[in-house]
Amino acid sequence: MKPLLIGGDRVTTSHVVPNVNPSDTEDVIDSHAQAGRAEAQQAIAAAAEAAPGWAMSGPQERHDILHRAGAEVLAREEELGRLLAREEGKILPEAMAEVRRAGNILLFQAGEALRQYGEAIPSVRPGVLVEVTRAPVGVVGIITPWNYPIAIPAWKIAPALAHGNTVVFKPAELVPGSAWELCDILHRAGLPDGVLNLVTGPGSVVGQEILDDPRVAAVSFTGSQQTGHRVAAASLPHGRRVQLEMGGKNPLVVLDDADLDRAVGIALDGAFFSTGQRCTASSRLIVTEAIHDRFVSALAERVAALRVGDALDPATEIGPVVDSIQLQQDVDYIAIARAQGGTLRAGGELLRCSRPGHYLSPALITETTPQMRINREEVFGPVASVIRVRDYDEALAVANDTEFGLTAGICTQSLKYASDFKRKAQAGMVMVNLPTAGVDYHVPFGGSKGSSFGPREQGRQAVEFFTTIKTAYTAP
Repeated sequence: MKPLLIGGDRVTTSHVVPNVNPSDTEDVIDSHAQAGRAEAQQAIAAAAEAAPGWAMSGPQERHDILHRAGAEVLAREEELGRLLAREEGKILPEAMAEVRRAGNILLFQAGEALRQYGEAIPSVRPGVLVEVTRAPVGVVGIITPWNYPIAIPAWKIAPALAHGNTVVFKPAELVPGSAWELCDILHRAGLPDGVLNLVTGPGSVVGQEILDDPRVAAVSFTGSQQTGHRVAAASLPHGRRVQLEMGGKNPLVVLDDADLDRAVGIALDGAFFSTGQRCTASSRLIVTEAIHDRFVSALAERVAALRVGDALDPATEIGPVVDSIQLQQDVDYIAIARAQGGTLRAGGELLRCSRPGHYLSPALITETTPQMRINREEVFGPVASVIRVRDYDEALAVANDTEFGLTAGICTQSLKYASDFKRKAQAGMVMVNLPTAGVDYHVPFGGSKGSSFGPREQGRQAVEFFTTIKTAYTAP
């Protein structure tokens, strides 16, 4: 049984939950202690007590701890990747790639701990010096989803620690194993007691305690729009800063001049890899008339040929859906799309594999219109829809016709259309001849409209959320 990590101690509780493999529901990977209100309060108190000391720690100490942790994550890539694949369902190559990303994030943010920025500015008053520096915000609550169980925690926790904050971390209930290993690595790398506290448990209990406690100065959350709005509303009375990443309904535009084979590969990757369980997935494929039929035929053939199975099987290309609830949601959206006039061109069937698991063949739905629910709401599964449009202008209008704005992509050989799309796509990240999913660890991540709120995550820009500006005046 894996305990909670609070104030440097390993804390057990009477309530323990099994960590079940979605590729094989008879495989219990491990079990994890569940925090209640008392343990959540204990974790917040530990973080608050440790905050002044960690805020005064030196940049070299923070760098060294994060660097040691990043090096260990990279050294254990296959071991941690296997754990991730077993508990989340990503195929092993994708899981190992996520572990590498987490390790590289830790190393990058280790460097950021040393790159302390500030300004010394002469005042308009003679003889007075003005210094503009950054200070940590204090205790940060971090709430992460199940789809990237080590990378998303790493890209939130690493900059929080690098800039002198203490952390209360609540991972998703479905994927506690990767979170526990990450926190254990950081503790053994030398974090002082109370700087990082891990409290696994239900959001209605642990998450609510984080939101209700005025000692929590900031919350970084990734998850659904509905929960993100609750996080923001609960934080307002405390004057707390919030950082919200809340999904997407991402368009991939395919123009008549696109390289067909390349566009099909880009769509296949963006829509279906990682079982489509990515907030950056290409869930809306917007295709112009002259290439539409050839594109759909080629993509449907590729989709039908994808091998679905156990995440650890080397032959598997698409792993299972994460759990039975998400699987039912995927099936329901496919049924809704068909009832509203869409055509199920490929997949969308529940599958039986060698072991009991949550298996669904990737679904491609054609003959859809922009107003159908399949094109308005985030499915978060291996389901993509195709929208036929006349030309680039209509494609751009349809791409922007959504309350979300995380990422958008275009396949074209035209510099004119590529440049115009980069300017006019209403998304925080834009891809030209690349999948909408798949971003680098050293640059900003985030969207516009209903997808994101607050400063960007990752890269140098992470400092904006995890620090506050201090202006100091000195007279002789």
